[in-house]
Amino acid sequence: MLSKSTFIKGLQCNKALYYHKHRKDLRDDLSAGQEAIFAQGTSVGKLACELFPGGVDCTPESYFDFQKAVIRTQEEIEKGTKIIYEAAFQFNGVLAALDILVRQDDGWRAYEVKSSTSVSETYELDASIQYYCITNSGIDLKDIYIVHINKQYVKNGPIDVHELFTIEPVLEKVQNHLAKIPNQVIHLKSILKQEEEPVTDIGPHCSSPYQCDFAGHCWKHIPDYSAFNISKLRADKKFDLYAKNLISFHDIPDDYPLNENQWMQVKSELNNESFIDKEAIHKFVGALNYPIYHLDFETFTSVVPVFDGSRPYQQLVFQYSLHIENNDGPLDHREYLAEINGEDPRIEFIEQLINDCGNSGDVLVYNVGFERGKLYDLIEFSPKHKIPILKIIERLKDLMVPFRDRIYYTPEMQGSYSIKKVLPALVPELSYKDLNIQEGGTASYTFSQMVQGIFEGNFEQTRKDLLAYCELDTLAMVRILEVLKRV
Repeated sequence: MLSKSTFIKGLQCNKALYYHKHRKDLRDDLSAGQEAIFAQGTSVGKLACELFPGGVDCTPESYFDFQKAVIRTQEEIEKGTKIIYEAAFQFNGVLAALDILVRQDDGWRAYEVKSSTSVSETYELDASIQYYCITNSGIDLKDIYIVHINKQYVKNGPIDVHELFTIEPVLEKVQNHLAKIPNQVIHLKSILKQEEEPVTDIGPHCSSPYQCDFAGHCWKHIPDYSAFNISKLRADKKFDLYAKNLISFHDIPDDYPLNENQWMQVKSELNNESFIDKEAIHKFVGALNYPIYHLDFETFTSVVPVFDGSRPYQQLVFQYSLHIENNDGPLDHREYLAEINGEDPRIEFIEQLINDCGNSGDVLVYNVGFERGKLYDLIEFSPKHKIPILKIIERLKDLMVPFRDRIYYTPEMQGSYSIKKVLPALVPELSYKDLNIQEGGTASYTFSQMVQGIFEGNFEQTRKDLLAYCELDTLAMVRILEVLKRV
């Protein structure tokens, strides 16, 4: 039996389909980000049902009860039910569950809900499988639509589902795929029946259109640090090296077309050599004005806006850490973490940030584009604070510059200028490994769960974990700058 999702999986990679059926033990663990995506998809699907209220839900009690859902769907159709949620259909060994099926005067219409802000070719193919199963089950389907998020929607009071969602017809595009489906079904069924796994090597398909959940197994022969880690090298060039068995840095020929920074990375690894431009570093450090405010923001996103004046997927600030470094004197630390009380924290965030940042000295961040962008978002949200926020923006400087521009590079950075690589390279004694929250994605996902009321952990301990993580981000900046000063 093929489902809609396994059909898509099989088209992406035959081996992944085989593993899904026969070797689930090889599957990668879900990351916090992947869990967030799945949870968002489920909640958006339920919310979209409000576009067509009063329907009958045919969702099975468990994943393995879809045959019951197929029978229930047919029963509801025969009864004359006009709106069916999770309508299930089966044809030629392919099972498809549709988010919303609606009977209108002239016939049936199908609606598939996606939590994205646009319609991709993969979604069109997804809808094609549904159309194939539905119409071959005897349903006269007049049209099929993708329901997706309207990224221009701005929350103002209760969620208006008719404004939040965009309904886009895709029947014409679906019909372009239909002729291929029967042969694709035959081929994919044959893969499932094989006694041995398909011979499929790694390639760009491992992450397109979706990140494969068996990548850890299929990529286990690739060293942790290899040609695939060459900074800003196009994917086609990486797989070109792989096809030529030039995966180790030692194997890359001297005449291979890499740019200057990429060759710096290769030579640094081969010779265990650091590249440090002392003059440029002295210039960078000498241009800093005290007191230095080491600043880092944390943000969260939600598909469905939580606060008035916010949009779908908008990154909203909820936390900052600030280490204040004077030319002489002790290091001072300030911080902010929003309370979970249903109130929009942005005004409080703005006002405390303005107060904590003082009136003089540089505001040092790591990757200035991010913090600058969030500050401009705050101006848009609260125009009355425009002047003091602009003054902070004018003081911004970027600690990432020496590493991005390769005026300070060591083999330990492995081609990256992310603070998660720079910190252990320059300050190995300072580590995120002992923290319960170790990276920004987890912090964002955790707070998003908390503010949406679906967090099931210990609130008090998690707040401490969030504060500890963000504080380490700015302490890391302080320590990295200390290393640059000693050059």
